[in-house]
Amino acid sequence: RQGYSPDVKFKYINVGNEISPANSATSKFAPFLLPALQNVQQAITKFQLQVKVSTAIETGILTNTYPPSQSVFRDDISSFINPLIGFLKQNNLPVLANIYPYFGYLGDPAHVPLPYALFTQQNPDPSGYRNLFDAMLDATYYAVEKAGGENLPIVVSESGWPSDGGDGASIDNAGIYYTNLISHVKSGAGTPHKPGTPIEIYLFAMFDENIKIGAETEKYFGVFHPDKTPKYNLSF
Repeated sequence: RQGYSPDVKFKYINVGNEISPANSATSKFAPFLLPALQNVQQAITKFQLQVKVSTAIETGILTNTYPPSQSVFRDDISSFINPLIGFLKQNNLPVLANIYPYFGYLGDPAHVPLPYALFTQQNPDPSGYRNLFDAMLDATYYAVEKAGGENLPIVVSESGWPSDGGDGASIDNAGIYYTNLISHVKSGAGTPHKPGTPIEIYLFAMFDENIKIGAETEKYFGVFHPDKTPKYNLSF
């Protein structure tokens, strides 16, 4: 029996979010991720659903990310990530990746200029990149390819910028980031490693989350206020 309206189209099912054996908060789930993906894929195949299943990774599981062409998955998670990439490759499924230039900037502001993170830097860096988003996305592409995932598409399952709660977090900066990110994606330019390849991306998040635990910035990623009024004048 169909448990949802026929007018609702599900494009992806995301099993787990940023699961990693190297992360103390999620390591206990790591052994179950691949079996869960396999079970969901079997159900999708059985019922002939036009839905793709995957799992979202975060860029903290990469190393040697600059220049992006040198990027690889960390050695301590190879036995975890390689079978996942193999499963996605075998079933022609995309990699989901959460790409946050804000955290790249926050983690190393001495070497990551704010304009580079906000798409406002005019000149390319020594590796030929004009913005951190492209560099992070390409670093993910290169790591996936080296793990056996040649030609696997990557869907940016999350990207955003906080409007409060930390260094560089403001309404102005967040508005600039979202506006420029949308413009970059709509241009169809792709990235230096994947020129002309359309970028599929999902903004994070719809609303602020005032009781969310973690860093203070985690509460302020919404593109809407709780009263449903928009924070930014975004055009899609």
